[in-house]
Amino acid sequence: MPSPIVTRCAPSPTGYLHLGHAYAAGIAFLRAREAGGRFLLRIEDIDLTRCRPEFTDAIFDDMAWLGLTWEQPVRRQSEHFTDYRQAIETLQEQGLLYPCFCTRKQIAAEIAAAGQAPHGFEGAVYPGTCRHLDPAERVDRMAAGEAYALRLDMAAACSRIPGWPLHWHDETAGAQAVTPGLLLDGFGDVVLARKETPASYHLCVTHDDALQGVTLVTRGTDLLPATHLHRLLQALFDWPVPAYAHHRLLTDDSGERLAKRKNAPALRDLRAGGLSPANVWRMAGLNPARIVG
Repeated sequence: MPSPIVTRCAPSPTGYLHLGHAYAAGIAFLRAREAGGRFLLRIEDIDLTRCRPEFTDAIFDDMAWLGLTWEQPVRRQSEHFTDYRQAIETLQEQGLLYPCFCTRKQIAAEIAAAGQAPHGFEGAVYPGTCRHLDPAERVDRMAAGEAYALRLDMAAACSRIPGWPLHWHDETAGAQAVTPGLLLDGFGDVVLARKETPASYHLCVTHDDALQGVTLVTRGTDLLPATHLHRLLQALFDWPVPAYAHHRLLTDDSGERLAKRKNAPALRDLRAGGLSPANVWRMAGLNPARIVG
């Protein structure tokens, strides 16, 4: 018998949830419920400078108000930095990470001086300034307390994979093939840890999906390109590969994607304005009877 489907909703408590979050949570909940599977809630609060406890509390309140239920206990990433540190150390032991001392301003200046920097999935690709620093210089600068990030040496990481391409499947986009060229051009040497954020989203989300046995990842189409990088991390750590379903993003009347930074109306404000959970689900394009029925 096939294993039951396991989905998850993984918001970051950097603000209040809006209609787009409700839609994403509803999709994950429905996929699990209608398949007789399990629905998990995970709080992705690794960014200690932006995440706040009151936003975490509001997530629980909003999702319960919407009629969603989830398994306990809820995994809060801020309580598991040891797990992510161990993953970072594994990559360090394999020689796949290096310290980068460049500031964002220095990187931008170097890219500008180069004339035309490669443009990847997440913006300009890091030019590799610190990749070839002398090991002794790295040690000295770290010992002196200079701020640094840990970057994945993408070329070295790709060389560790015995067979290319890597594969994953999206329900809408279909079969996907990951190649070293796509990773080098699309991401370059990505940051996997910073001083203020001990591990990156990319590492933590892939680690936790594997740890929690997630079999279907439902999330917005904006994260479809990132799945290529996540597939590499799965290969490096020998983690299982879930199925993926990247769904549409909700937009406002002007066609702009709903986002916290764009002050999308919060669910708590819709509730305060007299809307019912059923009203909200209809606004999100989901049938409330499928969720609370």
